[in-house]
Amino acid sequence: MSLTLLPAVDVRDGKAVRLRQGESGSETDYGSPLEAARTWAEAGAEWIHLVDLDAAFGTGNNRAQLREIVHELGDKVNIEMSGGVRDDDSLSAALEAGAARVNIGTAALENPEWTASVIKRYGDRVAIGLDVRGHTLAARGWVKEGGDLFETMKFLDSVGCSRYVVTDVARDGMMSGPNIDLLREVAERTDAKVTASGGISKLDDLRDIKILSDFGVDSAILGKSLYARAFTLEEALEVAR
Repeated sequence: MSLTLLPAVDVRDGKAVRLRQGESGSETDYGSPLEAARTWAEAGAEWIHLVDLDAAFGTGNNRAQLREIVHELGDKVNIEMSGGVRDDDSLSAALEAGAARVNIGTAALENPEWTASVIKRYGDRVAIGLDVRGHTLAARGWVKEGGDLFETMKFLDSVGCSRYVVTDVARDGMMSGPNIDLLREVAERTDAKVTASGGISKLDDLRDIKILSDFGVDSAILGKSLYARAFTLEEALEVAR
C-alpha cells in the first residue's frame, strides 16, 4: 500500500519557517511560503500541509498568504490547512479559502461539543491533530497540557472522527526519527485513518511508517527533512509508492 506524503509549509510573519519541538522563537526562516508550496507541487506532491503558526500561537494570522497559495495551487494539489482553527469563523475561512481538509487541534480539547458538531457536519474534510508528549496531549501551540490521549480519542471516535494527525512534540523538527510505537498504539485503538507527523529524517523512516499501513497509518507529513535536504521529495515519493 502506498503512503500519501504531505510536505509542510509553516507560515509565521508571512514567511515559511520551521520550528524545533514546536517552540515559538525557534524558527528557521525559509523565505516565501508560496515559493515553498510551488516547489513541492512541481516535485509531484499530491497534498500540501499548510500551517498558520501565528494563528496557532495567538499572535495574529497569515490568512492572506494561505489564501494566495490555495488560489494558485488548489487546482493542482490538495491542501490541508492547520493552525488556530478553533471556532466557526476560522473553520469557515479555511474551507472557503479552498482547503480540501482542515486540521483542528486545540479546539478539539477545549471545546468538544463544537468539535463533535463539525465532525458530524464536514466528515472527512475535518481531521483532528493529536500533539502528544508521552500519552499526554499538548494544547495551545503546545504550551499547555490537554489531557489523556486515549480518553480524548475515545470521545472523538464516538462522534465519528475519520482522521488523526499524530505528532510526537519531542521529535518535531528534531530529525530524530518518528515515534513508531506511538503511531502503532494510536492506529491499533481506532478505525480512523492516521497521518504521521514529526521526526522523519531519512527515507528508512518512511519505510518504517509504511509497515503500519495495515493498521491505518496511510500518510505522513514532511517538514524539516525536506528543508534541510536530508532527501528530496521525489526520492520520498518513490519510497512512499
